[in-house]
Amino acid sequence: MQLMRASDRRSSAPRRGLFILFLVLLLTIGTASLVRAGPFTQSATDGQALFQEKCTACHTIGQGDKVGPDLKDVTLRRDHAWLTRWLSAPDQMVAQGDPIATQLLQKYNMVQMPNFQLTDNQVASLIAYLETQVGAAPAPQPSQPQPVPAVPAGDPLTGKAMFTGVIRFQNGGPPCMGCHSIAGIGALGGGALGPDLTPAFNKYGAAGLANVLATVPFPTMNAVWSQHPLTAEEQANLAAFLQQASVSQRPAEAAGQLAGLAVGGAALLLVLAQLYWRRRLTAVRRPLVARSVSRTS
Repeated sequence: MQLMRASDRRSSAPRRGLFILFLVLLLTIGTASLVRAGPFTQSATDGQALFQEKCTACHTIGQGDKVGPDLKDVTLRRDHAWLTRWLSAPDQMVAQGDPIATQLLQKYNMVQMPNFQLTDNQVASLIAYLETQVGAAPAPQPSQPQPVPAVPAGDPLTGKAMFTGVIRFQNGGPPCMGCHSIAGIGALGGGALGPDLTPAFNKYGAAGLANVLATVPFPTMNAVWSQHPLTAEEQANLAAFLQQASVSQRPAEAAGQLAGLAVGGAALLLVLAQLYWRRRLTAVRRPLVARSVSRTS
């Protein structure tokens, strides 16, 4: 009997160990789920700071449309769930053909809102801030119309040299020409990774452009320029160059020049190939020709 009890205890020991291990695993998963499902820390103050950092280049609150729409009372115009999805992944909503997103894209000159990769807490805080702006009075306007403020004093020639990489940026950022094209830098124009910046000044305005150069709110660019920020002088010089380029037009013959360069390059390669390969099999052809002539004679 004692042997049987000892045997039962030995056989039940592994089962108890597995049961305890299973309980520990369940508790670990449950704790992690509770942490992930924790309430958002919605802070209107955090949302205001986020708005100033990422949104003011394209939006106002109560000052009218800019690059994008005026966001005064936006939480009344748009459903909370829609706003959450839009702030989280605007590019996906456009790609999926959301009717409101498509309408906004068409209304605002096909300028798509960038995906800032906001966290759930950041989205919640931004919406909380926008909710505080419902019914907020716009800032007072001057009684007499004022001219559009000029960009900070800068040298467009220096800005062009920085854009093309002739002058390097102080903090080691790459030249703009690597990703962007613009009028005024020759027929080749620059890179195609980013948009053409010829209309940038007209699109953003003086204040908006200054904000873009200072904060670089676009995710792809921010990954680079957050580590290599532009100095105030560099921002002014680039802004001056972009303002100058906004009144320029790409020469109509630019496409013809590019086509001519392509055709000329292809012809040159053919000529070089002919010169290089024409004697490639001379040592083989001559004996064959001589042998053929001797047979016929």
